[in-house]
Amino acid sequence: MIDFGMRCHDLAPKGPLTEVLDAVKNASIPHIQLAFGKSVSDYDFSVGHYSAGFGNYIRRELDARNIHIAVLGCYINPANPDEALRKAAVARFIEHLKYAKRIGADMVGTETGRFSTDFKTTPLTKTEECYQTVLKSFKEIVRAAEQLGVTVGIEGVFDHTIHSPEMMDRLLHDLDSEAVEVIFDAVNLMTPEVEFDSAGQAAILNKAFELYGDRISVLHLKDFVFDGQKQLYRHPGEGHFDYAPLMKFVKEKKPHIIGLLENSSPDRYQSDCAYLASKFLNA
Repeated sequence: MIDFGMRCHDLAPKGPLTEVLDAVKNASIPHIQLAFGKSVSDYDFSVGHYSAGFGNYIRRELDARNIHIAVLGCYINPANPDEALRKAAVARFIEHLKYAKRIGADMVGTETGRFSTDFKTTPLTKTEECYQTVLKSFKEIVRAAEQLGVTVGIEGVFDHTIHSPEMMDRLLHDLDSEAVEVIFDAVNLMTPEVEFDSAGQAAILNKAFELYGDRISVLHLKDFVFDGQKQLYRHPGEGHFDYAPLMKFVKEKKPHIIGLLENSSPDRYQSDCAYLASKFLNA
């Protein structure tokens, strides 16, 4: 079975750390993705504010509520063509690696960004120059992760730098590090061309499983529709995603993997999990 959880900022509004963690506990959700900037209002998490004591304090608050951080979210743009902004983003991610070590998070996660300073979609994102920028960023990040003994989680998205299974495989090989794992959001890999094409969706997923299935260590779960080239999120079962290939892979290869629901809510969490569990059981 999948061990379900959800993103903290979908579960509770941004607020003081202890109030947010109380909301998680009261919702009886055991695994979360926590993004400090999206969830916590009473502390400054910008670069330079980390200390071991602060990390230990956060760990005590988590342990007191029996909350597990599956992913510490630090979603940066490692493809930023502005070198100063790229370096600042990398520094922020590396500082989050230090938090992760102290608070017991399984990994620090990010997507791979776009080749623009404002994060707008651009064809330049799929150029070799953009890829080399991302590779440079992750080499710096992975060097720090290896020294700290922390895992980096990388998530592919169809209109980001790492936009396909083949590109993720290339990045994993170029980084050549056991400190890197994959946050697998199957919906993120879906393109407009396969929205109504189950065979096309399965081909994308099966290629990912073939190339780096062994490196997938956490799931993001949701559904989707497209409005032109823009992907819109939907609750599980309310979009056009065919879960069968994903659930078959999980059932065969990844027992008790953590699956974090995205764009869910406390009111929808149980029914969303029930729907996904039924898909798993029938795979």
